Amino acid sequence: MSPKSKSAPRRRLQLPSRPLPFLWRYVRRRPWHFGLMFALIVGAAGSAVAVQYGMKLLVDAMTTADRLAADVWTPLALFLGLIIAENAFWRLGGWLGCQTVVASCVDIRVELFRYLTGHPMRYFNEHFAGALGNRITATGSAAGTIYGGFAWKIMPPLVDFAGAVVVLLTVDWRMALTLIGAVLLIALLITNYGIRGRTRHQRYAAQAAHVGGELVDAVSNVWTIKAFSARDRESERLAQKIGSEAHAHRKSWMYMEKARLLHDVCLSLMAGGMLVWAIQLWRAGSVSAGDVVLVSALTFRILHGSRDLALALVDTTQQLGAIADTLRIIVQPHALHDPDQPLTAADGTIDLIDVGYRYPDDRQVFKDFNLHIPAGQKIGLVGPSGAGKSTLVYLIQRLDDVQEGSIRIDDHDIRQVSVDSLRQMIAVVPQETALFNRSIRENIRYGRPEASDEEVEEAARMAYCDAFIRELPRGYDTQVGERGVMLSGGQRQRLGIARAFLKDAPILILDEATSALDTHSEAEIQVALADLVRDRTVLAVAHRLSTVANFDRILVMQKGKVVEDGSPAELLARDGLYASLWRMQAEGFLRDPKLPTVG
Repeated sequence: MSPKSKSAPRRRLQLPSRPLPFLWRYVRRRPWHFGLMFALIVGAAGSAVAVQYGMKLLVDAMTTADRLAADVWTPLALFLGLIIAENAFWRLGGWLGCQTVVASCVDIRVELFRYLTGHPMRYFNEHFAGALGNRITATGSAAGTIYGGFAWKIMPPLVDFAGAVVVLLTVDWRMALTLIGAVLLIALLITNYGIRGRTRHQRYAAQAAHVGGELVDAVSNVWTIKAFSARDRESERLAQKIGSEAHAHRKSWMYMEKARLLHDVCLSLMAGGMLVWAIQLWRAGSVSAGDVVLVSALTFRILHGSRDLALALVDTTQQLGAIADTLRIIVQPHALHDPDQPLTAADGTIDLIDVGYRYPDDRQVFKDFNLHIPAGQKIGLVGPSGAGKSTLVYLIQRLDDVQEGSIRIDDHDIRQVSVDSLRQMIAVVPQETALFNRSIRENIRYGRPEASDEEVEEAARMAYCDAFIRELPRGYDTQVGERGVMLSGGQRQRLGIARAFLKDAPILILDEATSALDTHSEAEIQVALADLVRDRTVLAVAHRLSTVANFDRILVMQKGKVVEDGSPAELLARDGLYASLWRMQAEGFLRDPKLPTVG
């Protein structure tokens, strides 16, 4: 037996871990779009500088001695034509930028999510889910700000500066050199100041992501907050976290304000000095009135444009800090190597050979652990909490890697095949089925996305959930709510079983699939599970021994070792740990004489 879906060749995703190479990656993906967009922006900014020169020609024509003989219409036509060209370039650049920047930000968020999901499960145990989601969203927004800021706030002032130098060379070459020196000095001061503030911006980005994670964590646990009357406590805790974020925000903001003040003072002195100089040259007869107008217009244009430039550079520094913080957290090397080699078919034979595994906190779980499970055999995993049952099925799914030995499926080391192709061979029904806030049909189809509506409904019938689905207001198109809150626990579990039926994988893992249900719901689901386990290799973690009473083989685990192995009847006859657990569940726990008497 093999799943109906095939494992398609995958392009291994590698993302740069530094902000600038990361952003450049998406520019290289659309070189013509970005190139044309920047060309249009350069054309618009160049036209804006040329407009000032057109104004000079018009003023000079109007100040000639013979007003009637003066040709004012040609410079006027040039002036108006340049204004039209400038606006056309801006609008075309804006239209293309809308398409290009938005598409690039989509790519950024999708690829960050894809890379994020390549981390092992222990990574997600160490980070807030809300904070990770916020980081991806914030990075897409920051990238859009940087791309747009470069196109509309950084490039135009640079073109203005270059154009002003060229035009001022026609007035007085000394003015052009002075402008170059002044602007380079101011740019050096502002850039150095901005770089020194990067740590403040990164600190603020990290605090904002942390607060986002805390907020999502609190909202997702709102029932617990209500049940323990903890609204005030949680509000105070959140206020402290937000207070720390606000402190970091204020420091980042005030640093930007200081950069703006430094810039304004420097540029005002430069613009005022250039204008005074031009007037002195006019009084000496060295330049015309049009030249004075030109110098005035250009210096004040540079003043305002460079203000935008300085703000954009500081803002870009802040956004780069936010992106760097996200890349530091998300774009870590994947702990699991994911080969391209697919596992195309499997009978379901599983072998664990000399397996050793420790938790991240260095607690030993397995040492020289060996286990052979023939294809088609149904295995029950029982034992006290902490025995290693869930960790065993966790490793078989390659949600983490063993540190010693190997796990093999049909003689293929699972570390030598792609994780997606491996997991296509395994269907899982967990203790609590995770549902998306989508329709029932979409949630069942998650087991095999290409399945038809008829196949989805057939899987639902096999899981004994077709009847209750059809009683819902919109049937299979009913939205289940966040994590399936619109459905009961038994209904959610049956949808999980339907999803496993639809996936039709040769290996089935039941991870305490009925332990959270009441007796009536468990009885209904046991009927569905009896059909699901046929003709598959099955591993079932069970606290309720009735779940695995008819299985081929029971493994009793304790402290990472198999202490009993045999059929249910054989283990009962041995009168060991399994028999003890069976009696405790069948007859009820004996009251410990050390416990206080109630009543």
